[in-house]
Amino acid sequence: MSNVKENCWYSKDHEWVEKVSGNVVRIGISDFAQHQLGDIVFVELPEEGTEVKAEESIGTIESVKTVSDLFSPVGGQITKINPQLNDEPELVNSEPHDGGWMLEIEVAGNLEEQLSALLNAEQYKKFIEE
Repeated sequence: MSNVKENCWYSKDHEWVEKVSGNVVRIGISDFAQHQLGDIVFVELPEEGTEVKAEESIGTIESVKTVSDLFSPVGGQITKINPQLNDEPELVNSEPHDGGWMLEIEVAGNLEEQLSALLNAEQYKKFIEE
């Protein structure tokens, strides 16, 4: 059974979004996604300051099984990248919602509107059970 955090929103591409402060959100991949990928060996992310659009590819996650695109669930400017993932990409497996977060984005426009386009925890649980 995958761990789904209640205070997060989720994309159908299995990224999670958590409010940090103001219009800033933290993003990573879900516990379900990291289980599907297997052992993560490399994470490639854009630079801080990069402008991104919702549903745009913002990097790749490489596991022993495959390479997958990472998509931004919201639009805005990347304000922070998790520096630990350069040396410890396996944090995505061991702590997908804590130490394995990927980046932070300052959302452009209405944060609540962008979050409403995503799945809440209950909807995401149903989505991954299908």
